[in-house]
Amino acid sequence: MTLRVLGLSGSLRAKSTNRGLLRYAQAHAPAGMKIHIADLLEVPLYNADLAEKPPAVEHLLQEFTEADALLLACTEYNYSVAPALKNALDWASREPDNHLLRGKAAALIGAGGGMGTARAQYHLRQICVYLDLQVMTKPEFFASAFNDNFDTDGSLQDEKLQEKLLHSLQALKDWHQQLHGVK
Repeated sequence: MTLRVLGLSGSLRAKSTNRGLLRYAQAHAPAGMKIHIADLLEVPLYNADLAEKPPAVEHLLQEFTEADALLLACTEYNYSVAPALKNALDWASREPDNHLLRGKAAALIGAGGGMGTARAQYHLRQICVYLDLQVMTKPEFFASAFNDNFDTDGSLQDEKLQEKLLHSLQALKDWHQQLHGVK
């Protein structure tokens, strides 16, 4: 059985270090895991007054449907979660009975300045509790977006961080199996 993971980044920039984390994870996923990265660029802000969901939202919701687990690359804006990531979760949470999120395994990763997105990840954990996502608690993944850890295209270059990210991916796979009794 292949674990289907949906990667979401709070940053919309093509050369974002958080998107770079997802690209590295996608290219180096452990055996039995496939990572798909969602494109949130065209997803409008959640609006309950819309009579019909825009096509970009329908596409995103289908990606949530197909995912067994989530890998959330938590960009930090002003000490909190970036709007694009929160918005994607808001859209998914409005589906009947929260069926797109409830009980799914999730891992948080992030690259940024100062504390490497620790403050935003803390806020995101609170959001995930309400959404009934099952966020693994360890290992935590915080990375500095500076110090040559990433190249100018936002790609992860640091070998220690690469190893740490691979460890986080294996932990997500193990966490999903534990939650769902899969061996």
